[in-house]
Amino acid sequence: MTSKQRAYLKGLAMNLEPVFQIGKGGLGPEVTEAVSETFNTRELVKISVLKNCMEDPRQMAEVLADRTHSQVVQVIGRKIVLYKENKDHKKIELPK
Repeated sequence: MTSKQRAYLKGLAMNLEPVFQIGKGGLGPEVTEAVSETFNTRELVKISVLKNCMEDPRQMAEVLADRTHSQVVQVIGRKIVLYKENKDHKKIELPK
């Protein structure tokens, strides 16, 4: 992903509300599975990490991206934005 594409996705993510909240349970298999299923209907997913979660949001983003075969767009504070291209129902056209 180029920096131009990442900047474009960051702009789109600004208007998104978080779809998931990760709490003290951390990154369990159920969270990974739910995020993975969300990529069937969305290409861009915003996740909020609650204050009672003791794990590092940046590290969680990398692990979640690896498990769901997606890419980390950004991690700001306790917000994670992931992108995964949907081959069948492409909604986001990335700049070249």
